[in-house]
Amino acid sequence: MNRPPSTATVPAPERPRLLVLHGEETPSGLERLHDHPGLGEVVHTTADGLAGVLPGTDALLVWDLFTEALSAAWPKADSLRWVHAATTGVDNLMFPGLVNSDVVVTNSRGVFDEHIAEYVLGLVISFAKDFPRSWELQRERRWLHRETERVTGRRALVVGTGPIGRAIGRKLTAVGMRVEASGSHARGGDPDFGRVYASYLDPDPDHGPGLREALPEADYVVVAAPLTDSTRGLVDRVFLDLMKPTARLINVARGPIVVQSDLVHALEANSIAGAALDVFEREPLKAINPLWGLPGSVVSPHMSGDVIGWRDDLWELFLDNLDRYLGGRELRNAVDKSRGYVPG
Repeated sequence: MNRPPSTATVPAPERPRLLVLHGEETPSGLERLHDHPGLGEVVHTTADGLAGVLPGTDALLVWDLFTEALSAAWPKADSLRWVHAATTGVDNLMFPGLVNSDVVVTNSRGVFDEHIAEYVLGLVISFAKDFPRSWELQRERRWLHRETERVTGRRALVVGTGPIGRAIGRKLTAVGMRVEASGSHARGGDPDFGRVYASYLDPDPDHGPGLREALPEADYVVVAAPLTDSTRGLVDRVFLDLMKPTARLINVARGPIVVQSDLVHALEANSIAGAALDVFEREPLKAINPLWGLPGSVVSPHMSGDVIGWRDDLWELFLDNLDRYLGGRELRNAVDKSRGYVPG
């Protein structure tokens, strides 16, 4: 199986053909590609037209968050050397044809770290200070004095030790929380988390202390891991049963990491105090979904990383990598396709 390093060099032909795959809305900024002196033809398409324009393409920019169109059109990829994702997660690109090829995949790691960390911090403070209830009471013009919770001294467990998880850890530490994490292996002395537990529910002597030890101590559990075979369905009934009844779950990673039916059961049974969800098994979330109205549930439409100017940041990263590609230099953020994320 192909295992590219965290950086990779891709031979570029003279004036390569670049294809941009996007959703229904054409991304602003495409004119920056058409004016690029090092490129030959620049084409853009939606999923429906991908198979027709993919032949002869040297480099592909995937601007569509969840599209699986490349998997269906893969037999047409006769010249493809490099795929860049305008996202951090690349689970939609990890199909066997691409994984087992010599095509290098890069992602937009680093663009969303601080944005998402700020969002998580806001959610923690909102939960602790009962802001949703205050807004409800304001709309009702009711004066109801309450006591709220402390943030300082509370314990947080961040599931995922990549750049987003680390940015979250630093933000929560800055307001006085005690932050630990879970990752592929247990270890101590981590610069951002101190102690890292193994992200396994079943005892595993090869990986060290795991989630059974960590979850019962956490007041907030923040999911910030990539979607891989090992994390899909990780947050299930067993996971949720290990959490404190007063604890909250926050998911800013990928929806399928959480088993939705198990989370609904936990919220209905009051076995956890709340959940803030920015990602879901299927998006957009349908109006009939019970998560909209459950006590303690906060729903947002996959926006935790989307601050004003985020598209410009994505373009700057891609254009830097494009110049590296055209100049025969190492690309940034090369994905280890056997793992499904950028290592390190």
